[in-house]
Amino acid sequence: MRTLTKMASAFLCAISACAQLMAATPCESLIALKLPNTTITFAQIVSAGAFTPPSPFPSPGSRGGLTIVAAKDLPAFCRVAAVTRPSTDSEIKFEVWMPASNWNGKFIGVGNGGMAGSISYASMAALLSRGYATSSTDTGHEGRNNDGSYALGHREKVIDFGAAHYGRAPAFSYWSGCSTGGRQALTEAQRFPDDYNGIIAGAPANFLTHLQASSVWKAQAIHKNPGGLIPPSKLPLIHRAVLAACDARDGVKDGLLEDPRLCAFDPKTLECQGEDGPDCLTAAQVAVARTFYGPTVNPRTKVEIYPGLALGSELGWTSDVGRMHADITKTQASEYLRYAVFHDANWDFSTFDFDSAMELADRIDDGVTKSMDPNLQAFFHRGGKLLQYHGWSDPSISPLNSINYYMSVADLVGSQASLSDSYRLFMIPGMDHCSGGDGPSTFDSIHAIEQWVEEDNAPDAVIASELKDGKVSRTRPLCPFPQFAKYKGTGSIDDAASFMCALP
Repeated sequence: MRTLTKMASAFLCAISACAQLMAATPCESLIALKLPNTTITFAQIVSAGAFTPPSPFPSPGSRGGLTIVAAKDLPAFCRVAAVTRPSTDSEIKFEVWMPASNWNGKFIGVGNGGMAGSISYASMAALLSRGYATSSTDTGHEGRNNDGSYALGHREKVIDFGAAHYGRAPAFSYWSGCSTGGRQALTEAQRFPDDYNGIIAGAPANFLTHLQASSVWKAQAIHKNPGGLIPPSKLPLIHRAVLAACDARDGVKDGLLEDPRLCAFDPKTLECQGEDGPDCLTAAQVAVARTFYGPTVNPRTKVEIYPGLALGSELGWTSDVGRMHADITKTQASEYLRYAVFHDANWDFSTFDFDSAMELADRIDDGVTKSMDPNLQAFFHRGGKLLQYHGWSDPSISPLNSINYYMSVADLVGSQASLSDSYRLFMIPGMDHCSGGDGPSTFDSIHAIEQWVEEDNAPDAVIASELKDGKVSRTRPLCPFPQFAKYKGTGSIDDAASFMCALP
């Protein structure tokens, strides 16, 4: 089976082969580089500040632990573009960027988001600006982030990858990705343990079929009871009620839930006592809110299919990833299940059965997108380090999924303590999907993984910042699960120095 992440192996092999060369290979000459099933289409030096991205970069800030930079601020680099065709139905475009000078000797592969369909230029730019060689692919198709039609009739559109420039191999190689990129990260650790020294996995969509089924679960609840669709104007009402009930449970009232599991909020406390109004929920809306918080379950076996969203995620329920939609047909979940799984353009979400149809979906997927294997022993034994993070307020991928996976690995090795030298999970209060939200969500995951891999300095805490108007307004330590940041009792609640990592 080919996967996107397997392409990283080919790239690293090509880089390593260059270590045998007596001198560096000029950028332009890479057009003649020979790699299996791969054609180099472009190899040129891009002058400092001269790169024009195909689409605008996101606004400056932190996304997936990377600090976004403007294209005009990029240094000169060797840009290599290529296409690889590991099967007759594959056409995977990828690019490799290498600093023209001051290379730090390291390589970082970056992942994608959603259904991908484009190269992650912004993430590559963030890393290139820090001196790394970096690479990304479009995962074998082009299109909108939530467009799954490419998969109809194209089962073979899965992944592979390759390039070369310096006269030495990278001293260390890393992977960084969030969402789909987080799933790719865990796939690397599970299936290709020799590829990377350190892996950063953010909010991984590593149980993709079940994740998308959970969206159908929510959509069916609304479809069967349209009156339960909660208008956007009422979501702040629920969020305020959650904070009022739960905020102080972690020892400090600061607008953040360090661990939402400490609270058992029931939206029924907001149920209207009379007519519907802006300050209450109807009984139908209460039922839908409970559905969003609750797990998706097999109605026959009562086995959990996918966990629900955490308390504190309410403000994100209206986004496409939040799926507070009366019509699911335009969401990522319907696209994925319709085309990539069932290969049926007429598939109807309202008829999806969470017993037999879920079992069929699992058989069809057959591990193509599922990266839930807890056996990471090969990666750990060669000294690999895995840093995983997830925002507690993520409305797209349940943060409980990250905890479930982490605990499955801990159960396999015997205890959480046994994992601490190789695998740490950081749950981030208030953070949305991969970035943003109400809490400190700007942090340097690259520095943390480098210190761990290269200096054997495991991250006992990672300092995160919250930015307002371009200035730091709050800092907070991010703690390895199951610890969280506990207030010491004195000092500003906006200062990381006032907190320590401790168990609940």
